[in-house]
Amino acid sequence: MTALAPHPDRLFPADPGERELARRLHASVSDAPIYSPHGHVDARMLLDDAPFPDPAALLITPDHYVTRMLHAVGVPLDDLGLSRPGAAPTASGRSIWCRLCENWDAFLGTPVRFWFESEFSEVFGLTEHPSAANADDLYDQLADTLARPEFRPRALFEAFRIAVLATTDDPADDLSAHLALRDDPTFAGRVVPTFRADRYMHPDEPAWRGRLGSLAEASGIDTSTYSGLLDALRSRRQAFIAAGGTATDTGVIDAGSEPLDIDEASRIHRAALDGELTAAEAVAYRRNMLYRLAELSSEDGLVMQLHPGVIRNHHRPTFDAFGPDTGHDLPAVGGFTVPLTPILRDFGTNPTFRIVLFTVDETTFSREIAPLAGFYPSVYAGAPWWFLDTPSAILRYRQAITDSAGFTKTSGFIDDTRAFCSIPARHDMSRRVDASFLSTLVATHQLSEEDAFTIAGRLVSDIPRATFRLG
Repeated sequence: MTALAPHPDRLFPADPGERELARRLHASVSDAPIYSPHGHVDARMLLDDAPFPDPAALLITPDHYVTRMLHAVGVPLDDLGLSRPGAAPTASGRSIWCRLCENWDAFLGTPVRFWFESEFSEVFGLTEHPSAANADDLYDQLADTLARPEFRPRALFEAFRIAVLATTDDPADDLSAHLALRDDPTFAGRVVPTFRADRYMHPDEPAWRGRLGSLAEASGIDTSTYSGLLDALRSRRQAFIAAGGTATDTGVIDAGSEPLDIDEASRIHRAALDGELTAAEAVAYRRNMLYRLAELSSEDGLVMQLHPGVIRNHHRPTFDAFGPDTGHDLPAVGGFTVPLTPILRDFGTNPTFRIVLFTVDETTFSREIAPLAGFYPSVYAGAPWWFLDTPSAILRYRQAITDSAGFTKTSGFIDDTRAFCSIPARHDMSRRVDASFLSTLVATHQLSEEDAFTIAGRLVSDIPRATFRLG
């Protein structure tokens, strides 16, 4: 079997001098605490602190980075533990793990392979690359490891040196898990909710009426009117702040943000409830709601995260069979400068307002995001996200953003993951790429070595803390 031993110089420059400096820069931050201000781990997992059920349920099934690539080489999603609505999963944890091992080479050269190799070696102590031949043995080793108390969620949270973990939560969520963790004297970590109101921006979706009902129940405010919806969202934002939340998250197909006057927005809201909504009205309502969410952030100071340009649920048969977040959300061409004009005109220089811009269209890094962050005090350049959270794309991001916006107007690394055990591997990848980038700036005399060490430290500490107002 091929030995599993990630190279200590992975992702560092080929030039010996730059590589030696990158080693030292990385060493200076490799053990620094992790700030994870945007992710999708369930807070209840940490509250319950139950042993993970099996290796596949932890490492494969919840991670659409993994399932989409296995699906791309012909593995049915049923074989990976994804379940159809109303039905229990049909695949066993062992069989799911075997499908990964049989297709291990599908991940060669990808960031998923980098994360897995780091996890398997550094977290779980595996010494062999997965393969069809050793799949059962590795599964047994992982299952035995996960049964140990030091591999329960809270113990791993501490071992990973996570300082702050942000989750993503519906405004109607009661946040009971977050409040219980906050008040639990046996848990020293910090887990904060993130307010995500996307579901209330789309009156053309069949579930919109039901969502309004859930929000009304959570807030105690009638949401059958447009004004009531805004009041309910405002009220729930305060509940998120009380539970430790510092940010919101918004994903839309485009960044259009033209506001409507209250009478027109109220009319469209009513039309949607009456089943008389037009397609054009649905778009106008969504764009108005994006503006109103920015307006709310300008009032209460929750940092607004925006990631437009994703075509959700591209393959309708898969969505119908398995639901959302199953690997077929795909990039679209993005844009910020023109679409965000109303928001930045009205709030761009407001010291309370802050917006972090993410993209899956990296042509916008140097063309739009960096110039916006280089002028507006409120705008920050979000880290490469989703399809771009790769070593090469992170390096391109630094090259594209730094010229116009520097380092301090960036977000810090964003792991954006449901795969809890990949968090340290993902952050280490980013730290290695940043060390490589900084070593090149020193070698070309664009940066002093002293400044490079200072920036390396800030990128993993005070920059994400300041950007997301984490204190």
